Amino acid sequence: MRIAIVGASGAVGQEFLRVLEERNFPADELLLFGSSRSAGSVYKFRGQDIVVKELKQNDDFKGVDIAFTSAGAGTSKEYADTITKHGAVMIDNSSAFRMDNDVPLVVPEVNGEDAKDRPRNIIANPNCTTIQLVVALKPIEDLSHIKRVHVSTYQAASGAGAAAMDELIKQYEEILNNQQPTVSKFAYQLAYNVIPQVDVFTDNSYTKEEMKMFNETRKIMHSDIKVSATCVRVPVMRAHSEATWIETERPISLEEARDAFAKADGVILMDNTENKEYPMPLDIAGKDPVYVGRIRKDLCDENGLTFWSVSDQIKKGAALNAVQIAEYLIKENAL
Repeated sequence: MRIAIVGASGAVGQEFLRVLEERNFPADELLLFGSSRSAGSVYKFRGQDIVVKELKQNDDFKGVDIAFTSAGAGTSKEYADTITKHGAVMIDNSSAFRMDNDVPLVVPEVNGEDAKDRPRNIIANPNCTTIQLVVALKPIEDLSHIKRVHVSTYQAASGAGAAAMDELIKQYEEILNNQQPTVSKFAYQLAYNVIPQVDVFTDNSYTKEEMKMFNETRKIMHSDIKVSATCVRVPVMRAHSEATWIETERPISLEEARDAFAKADGVILMDNTENKEYPMPLDIAGKDPVYVGRIRKDLCDENGLTFWSVSDQIKKGAALNAVQIAEYLIKENAL
């Protein structure tokens, strides 16, 4: 099994290395690719030094079984044919192909089967906020069809990459030293602040991030579900949080909901308000599942539930989900 990572030097690329090692992924050989700037960098994997090669339009992917790509949509589009032409399955972490009809958009706990039908040998990894949302929605959808979702996200700096995480730390240091904080990766200072904008605004005044949640959720769940989202950047290093309100076709009791979450694949129920137990980014960073708590009946809708979820954006929101797609394909002999 030959595996490649494109964008190895980025935050998600580095997480791929950790996740593959943590899960003892069956990789006999690992190839790392990056830009001309990162070419020549050396990273360890299972005790071996691996040198990053420059990504080029050549035959470097000949013999590669799976290529995890996380180098931006432009790079994914430019190099997709090069990566897949010799038979490699490209599992892409960018937004390049997510809404293409001939590219499956996959969260294994929700629609793993879709990964088998990939006419272009490309599988898209959904947006991090969508992955977290649909993993939590699936156990309730299995009880009763979800008609509507309102969700407000609280998104960590990690969603904007390693440089954004570094900037948040730097801002706190600069402010504590009475210096003007550096603002480069975000529209405004993030330290001691929240920014009600993630990505650019579209014509309907929703951001691209918010529209991703609408469109991607429908594609993944094969559903007419409607999602109205407000995405907010918060001064947290990694792990996104989401406050979610759902309307189902029939009333779902709290007991049903808690039981469904407790049994769901990829979900950990953390819902004990008497002891102040609920998911928080500080505790969930670095963990694999989606954690769900604060489950309540919606006071405005007899068919409504509301709950809180937290998940590590770099792990389940990116690298881990992609690796789980690959594991699913191996298990199903579908490479």
